[in-house]
Amino acid sequence: MRTDAPTRPALPAGKKLALITGGAKRLGAHLARTLARDGWAVVINYRSSEAAASLLVDDIGRDGGYARAVRADVGDKVDVASMFASVEQVEGRLDLLVNNVGVYEPKPLPQVTPEDWDHHIQANLSGAYYCCYSALPLLQQTQGSIVNIGYAGVDVLNANPNATAYEVSKVGLLVLTKAIAASYGPHGVRANMLSPGHLANSIDLPDDLDAEIPMRRAGTLEDMAQALRYVIAAEYVTGQNIDVAGGYRL
Repeated sequence: MRTDAPTRPALPAGKKLALITGGAKRLGAHLARTLARDGWAVVINYRSSEAAASLLVDDIGRDGGYARAVRADVGDKVDVASMFASVEQVEGRLDLLVNNVGVYEPKPLPQVTPEDWDHHIQANLSGAYYCCYSALPLLQQTQGSIVNIGYAGVDVLNANPNATAYEVSKVGLLVLTKAIAASYGPHGVRANMLSPGHLANSIDLPDDLDAEIPMRRAGTLEDMAQALRYVIAAEYVTGQNIDVAGGYRL
């Protein structure tokens, strides 16, 4: 099945549409599959994972769902504007934006270069802003919502000298989430943040999960999917960060 095709069939009647950034692999792919199983149409954004995005589109299609993949670097505002113009042209609506892209390359602060800093801020914060900016006109038409992916404890503001650029980008994303909720609530648009802790596929799982996490296990992709379902359905919840972390960083 071709991706990025401008001549796809129109969105099936009654389908709501979600766009997931970084949706080709890992958490993004799981959320795309979850929404498709729940009856959503999905647009899967990717930057370099074209093969994985194409396979995911095919898998969802075989199960009777609607999916389309669109390449865009979310850190490039021109790419982002083009992606949402494609959504408006092809599907004609947007009900949910999931800002899932997250660059996480931990290193001690004295080793962080300006290039490292810019990479995190551009992908995790500026990219999310670009997507929100382009998505909001469409979301106002459907009274849709935005879900941003953060990290556990983002609202506590404790310093992590080994992941400073990442934490700064996600704290900024929380502020953006709240500002959108306050500004666009009168237009029927909600914005929330879901913040995972240590997921089972995290690159830096602690050696002793029992000591770190009160619920004594790593989180799963399905834990995040359950939380996403909640914030989609909870029509009076906006501007909130929900830690999906088993009590980590309480």
